[in-house]
Amino acid sequence: MKNIQEAKTHLSRLVEQAAAGKEIIIAKAGRPMAKLVPYIPPRPARIGGFLAGQIQEAPDCWEPDESLLEAMTGGSVFPAERASKVAENEAPYRS
Repeated sequence: MKNIQEAKTHLSRLVEQAAAGKEIIIAKAGRPMAKLVPYIPPRPARIGGFLAGQIQEAPDCWEPDESLLEAMTGGSVFPAERASKVAENEAPYRS
């Protein structure tokens, strides 16, 4: 943390340190007031539509896929042949 007077005296050196990646806190009467950080140029805005006309969909792309629908909704989560019972008898607390 550098006080304002020291920052004014050594501003060029502090700017070089900040450009090298160091964060410098500038304080007034022992209270942090500002932070000197390296400058990062903003990214250019993203522009949509750069693939316009290059992507085409199949004529049946929005038709339901029966095999996928069956896999997602049909049957149980665990097939019957893999199911196993943990307890042979019902729990004693059931009536």
